[in-house]
Amino acid sequence: MAPKNKGKAKDKEDGDSKSSSKLKPATSINVRHILCEKHSKKEEALEKLRNGAKFDEVAREMSEDKARQGGSLGWKVRGSLLADFEKVAYELEPSSTSSPKLGECKTSEGYHIIMVEGRK
Repeated sequence: MAPKNKGKAKDKEDGDSKSSSKLKPATSINVRHILCEKHSKKEEALEKLRNGAKFDEVAREMSEDKARQGGSLGWKVRGSLLADFEKVAYELEPSSTSSPKLGECKTSEGYHIIMVEGRK
């Protein structure tokens, strides 16, 4: 039951199409990310994910933040994350580290690859 777009990054225009309409509004999400300072390193991480690597393993190997936890930021309530990051993260459907649905954004911290494991 793998999603059709397994390993594909979310298109940038998703933010305009209000993809959250198919998801119930959430007040908190269980989120993971891979943080890279350089765009080229983020692209390298995305390539590994597209080739079937597990999200938490790529995070441990390549993320420049919280790498020891496989990129896990834990449960985050709305308003506790950087605005650009939060906008992308709250629009993602929950997925697993072995078959992640990905989002991307750039913040003052660098380039993020985001996946959400749960919503409530």
